[in-house]
Amino acid sequence: MTEKLYEQDAFLSQFEGKVLSCEKGKKGFDLVLDRTAFYPEGGGQPYDTGTLGGVKVLEVHNREGEIVHTCDAPLEPGRNITGIIDWDRRFDLMQQHSGEHIVSGLAHSLWGCENVGFHMGAEVVTIDLSLPLDQDQLARLEAEANRCIYLDLPADISYPSREELEHIPYRSKKELAGQVRIVTFPGADCCACCGTHVRSAGQVGLVKLLTMQKFREGVRIELVCGGRAFRYLSRVLEQNAQVSHLLSAKVFETGAAAARLLAENEALKSRLLSLEKARFAALAGRYAGAGDVVLFEDGLSPDGLRRLCDAVLHACGGRCACFSGEDGAGYKYAVGQAGGDLRGFVKELNQALGGRGGGKPDFVQGGVQASREEIESFFQNEVLSL
Repeated sequence: MTEKLYEQDAFLSQFEGKVLSCEKGKKGFDLVLDRTAFYPEGGGQPYDTGTLGGVKVLEVHNREGEIVHTCDAPLEPGRNITGIIDWDRRFDLMQQHSGEHIVSGLAHSLWGCENVGFHMGAEVVTIDLSLPLDQDQLARLEAEANRCIYLDLPADISYPSREELEHIPYRSKKELAGQVRIVTFPGADCCACCGTHVRSAGQVGLVKLLTMQKFREGVRIELVCGGRAFRYLSRVLEQNAQVSHLLSAKVFETGAAAARLLAENEALKSRLLSLEKARFAALAGRYAGAGDVVLFEDGLSPDGLRRLCDAVLHACGGRCACFSGEDGAGYKYAVGQAGGDLRGFVKELNQALGGRGGGKPDFVQGGVQASREEIESFFQNEVLSL
């Protein structure tokens, strides 16, 4: 049985050990040691990485009671080696895990929420709580978590007896057998956990709750802690500074400035639609009864093309093909024919002009990688070309 040094001292970043076995595995070489400070993936916490005897540790897992280190090269059994933990990764994971304890414990004590899911991703941590919360409760949860961090009370790890355990109100997601390890953050949480944690609440640094959404009968909360929270807020500040500059607004007034800009944009879009409607009606009048028509109109969106084609189609009495774009960049198209079947035609068009698209038998949309001259040549004398 490998001695679990990470349970004795989560801040141990270097240790000496002996290789007990080394076998070729699916992802590398699987090593078992007599003692290790590498935490194996489990309980929602990812595994540690680092080196053993100079070779890279890629993954660490608990397999049938053995802690298996998957490395990128073999090490000879019986050899004494030095293990070095990737400390930046380890401390980040300890901050995230400890912050999760504080948040989950407070949600439990304040509202009776059970933590029914926990995932520590590369960017954010997610917590699934069993009961719904509103935004006011979320704000209080964040404030209480950071108040606990400011108090900086020492974390406590204990191994109570079965008799002592019966009198400890600890959180746990499942029935536990064998020796139970209790992690306590005073004033916030008391939980059965085998992971690595900081020595005191203050080492979490900061908890920032990012999002909350309904999940099953409760909510899923995304959060970041410590260094991740610092980097996240720094990026948000940098982005807001850019928005502030672009909108000529103070940093705390960017939301209102963006709202004004969106309102102005909606007004311009409404005016543009009115102008397009008038333009399309004029074109429809010009080609009334003209039969087959092909049109080129600058600056139209796919929806604008659809509306132009629809307007002219109902007036011309034939097939209407509308294009918008420019040579070199390609052209979007919309083609319609009342009561017609364009499936064979659009297949031929796409093959000849390097296009893609489709739709209903009587109306299709897509795009081609061809010049205006090539498009007009394709239609030849079948349509009026402008």
